[in-house]
Formats: sequence, C-alpha cells, structure tokens
Amino acid sequence: MDILHERCAGLDVSKKDAKVCVRTPNTRRRGTFATATTTWAATTNAVLDLREHLIDAQVTLVVC
Repeated sequence: MDILHERCAGLDVSKKDAKVCVRTPNTRRRGTFATATTTWAATTNAVLDLREHLIDAQVTLVVC
C-alpha cells in the first residue's frame, strides 16, 4: 500500500541556513502538485518563522 502525503516538506539543514522545499496540491490543475523552495537563516527568529510557514502551508510531514 502506498501512502501519499499531499502536503510535505524536505529540509536540507546546515550550520548557516536551511533550504526548504514544500509540496502542496496545485489549485489550478487537479491531481498535480506545486513546489516552492525557500532558504531560511539559522537564527532563532528565522527558525520560528519557518515553523509558522510550515503551519500556514498545512504541512503534515517533514523530512530532513
């Protein structure tokens, strides 16, 4: 059985920053997905902002 997580994120974390790719369902075309890649600093405030970003995108799974 395959499990499909419609809203997920992949993180590449380093000492300097984190690259984050978020996949969400595409609102324009059913059955497809949109991806957005962003870079976040390694400061406490940036990590808290990243947390809010993932919550707002309704991400249910994060992999590092």
